[in-house]
Amino acid sequence: MHEQIIKLKESIGKVIVGKDDVIRCVTAGMLTGGHILIEDVPGVGKTQLAAALSRSIGGTFNRIQLTPDVMPSDITGFSMVNQTTFELEYRPGAAMCNFLLADEINRASPKVQSALLEVMEEHQISIDGETHRLPQPFMVLATQNPVETYGTYHLPEAQMDRFFMRVSMGYPTEDEEMQILSRTERHNPLDNITEAALHPEDIVALQKLVEEVHVSDAVKRYILQIVAATRKHDALTLGASPRGSIALYKAAKANAFLSGRDFVLPDDVKQMAESVLAHRLILSPKGKAQHGDARTIIRDVLSKVSVPMESGAVR
Repeated sequence: MHEQIIKLKESIGKVIVGKDDVIRCVTAGMLTGGHILIEDVPGVGKTQLAAALSRSIGGTFNRIQLTPDVMPSDITGFSMVNQTTFELEYRPGAAMCNFLLADEINRASPKVQSALLEVMEEHQISIDGETHRLPQPFMVLATQNPVETYGTYHLPEAQMDRFFMRVSMGYPTEDEEMQILSRTERHNPLDNITEAALHPEDIVALQKLVEEVHVSDAVKRYILQIVAATRKHDALTLGASPRGSIALYKAAKANAFLSGRDFVLPDDVKQMAESVLAHRLILSPKGKAQHGDARTIIRDVLSKVSVPMESGAVR
């Protein structure tokens, strides 16, 4: 199965230059059934990453550009009367796909944000007494610009907590940007993916394998100690919730699987902690002045929590 992961990474690499850490996080989110919030400035490849992932797996991909006039029905779909049979028929919305790019989620109204997050949580749509299951796998990659605030609706902390991870693409290096220019000189880099490396049913099978990755009690305690430390940190007014513990637990298992192991090490937890936990924290005024960013808090917590011995962490 690790060979399939390598094929997937190579396929995405035909479009996305570098960004191995981001690709790893997005893949980990997919293998655990989680959703990703990509918080970055425009033009760094957020849409390309989502499209490349979809093409590499052969799944259906939809994109919805969220603006204040978007309605919840644009995401969930709606029922309308068939003029021939005079019966209600369901017309699918943007969410009826394997991979949904919700571009600029913070520009949508709170009502639309709630509709999207309900779909993410339940993996189904209920309209007029009927339940419509979403195809599997289903994954949302939502984006928002952390700099621009004009005409946006702040994503509440309770909704931020629903995202499995928050990642940032970041600017490419000079050498990476040279490769990007070369790739886009004649055609769209997405055309480099001529066939799918995997298929949706392969991802479902991989998700079941990730669930079987072993996590020792020592590593479980390590995860809980990290989360507990965020709740007691004097720079925070809100620490990570139990949902954060579960997300870090799943992310560590996925990271071990991506590394070709069937057991989790403390390093898997440390590697995923920042992306999984940072967006779930609320800094106090003192914390903002001293640390500036929640990612710094996570690094501080990791430096203080004792790492379990590897002999006890494996079995």
